[in-house]
Amino acid sequence: MKSRYQGNSNYSHGHSAPIGILLTNLGTPEAPTPTALRTYLREFLSDPRVVEIPRPLWWLILNGFILPFRPKRSAKIYQKIWTPQGSPLLTHMQQLTAKLEQQLASILARPIKIALGMRYGNPSIAEGLAQLRQANARQILLLPLYPQYASATTGSSFDAISHILKTWRFVPETRFINHYADFAPYIEVLASRIRQHWQTHGQQNHLLFSFHGIPKRSQLAGDPYYCYCHKTARLVAEKLELTAENWSLVFQSRFGKAEWLQPYCDKTLAQLPNQGITEVDIICPGFAVDCLETLEEIDMQNRELFLAAGGKKFHYIPALNAQDDHIQVITQLIQQHLQGW
Repeated sequence: MKSRYQGNSNYSHGHSAPIGILLTNLGTPEAPTPTALRTYLREFLSDPRVVEIPRPLWWLILNGFILPFRPKRSAKIYQKIWTPQGSPLLTHMQQLTAKLEQQLASILARPIKIALGMRYGNPSIAEGLAQLRQANARQILLLPLYPQYASATTGSSFDAISHILKTWRFVPETRFINHYADFAPYIEVLASRIRQHWQTHGQQNHLLFSFHGIPKRSQLAGDPYYCYCHKTARLVAEKLELTAENWSLVFQSRFGKAEWLQPYCDKTLAQLPNQGITEVDIICPGFAVDCLETLEEIDMQNRELFLAAGGKKFHYIPALNAQDDHIQVITQLIQQHLQGW
């Protein structure tokens, strides 16, 4: 009789047991095509943490009004940023994972196994965890690469991980990093990246910190995301010794008709030239690696909007991606949470 619980049939006490580390991120469609986008969007938008609408009503909206039309529009947007290597988000995450494993292997006494799992799409969280189980990891550190906790991102990752672990015969000792919004090395590397950009391109009139938005009702229901975003931006601005007039925080990527966290990125950029601010630098600290929301929404859509409104210079400062200083930050974060293992 087949068991409902998964396990390694060849387990013995003498086997070596590496520390497992699972890196997670949002995910990406397999290809910039309507078919691939339909599969991806169905999984993404079916997550109750992403859309908190009663399931029967949302099922009708999703299947009757969104999935028949949105995949085709979304595919055209993804085509703008797709590379010969594939999705930028996946490419950056694969590079980051490989470099991080090499770095940790060189400094830790214990053997390490790192796996990558996307919340939606592939490689999935289930696949990543299976790699760690097959490697005989008895202790697993879970790291969603969302610096600022939100229910729809970090919380959803925890749901998916828990759903998988409850099917394992041996449930490993686990630790879950639920945010690093104020982690000092992360703040320092963001400030350093901005300084480097200014040294190369010059400092513009105003620095915008843009974070992915969430519905306002989520904040009112107790989601700490809004506070974490403000804390990150404030700490970086302090590192850069900026005055209140030199920087501001906005939220991007809203969806639907409900109110989301404000101020909105697009509306702010459209208004800044009328306020005499015609040169902006913009950085997205909530994105560990570049993806659709940074490369297309910010650096294409919002650039065009700002320039059309009378702006003169628009500089997007890329995400930390798999750069060496970012690898050092994540290494330090992991080392901090591995204490005692």
